[in-house]
Amino acid sequence: MKNKLKLIHDPEHCPIQNILDRFGDKWSLLVIMTLSNNKVMRFNELHKSIGVSQKMLTVTLRTLEADGLASRKMYAEIPPKVEYRLTKLGKSLVPHIADLSKWAEENQSVILKSRAKFNKG
Repeated sequence: MKNKLKLIHDPEHCPIQNILDRFGDKWSLLVIMTLSNNKVMRFNELHKSIGVSQKMLTVTLRTLEADGLASRKMYAEIPPKVEYRLTKLGKSLVPHIADLSKWAEENQSVILKSRAKFNKG
């Protein structure tokens, strides 16, 4: 039996659109994969390893935290120390991102050829 996607034309109630919209941004998947490879990271470590602006990293981390995919732990130190890690839910997403990444690598050349052919014609 083939997988059937339940499509609802109301973005607020469509699980596919509602959830995937969160990952359609430029940084969320990269932050998730970076955290999955490093377990726990401080803000500046993430910032340096990803190369995103501090503002965008803050927005991305807050979004992932709001969705329950990442957690933030702040230590009462001077200067303040903040650590981020994936939650159990965030970790459960990693194999799916890895599968998508593998698919992208395997099919990139075919897709690029198709784009080039499309743009010529």
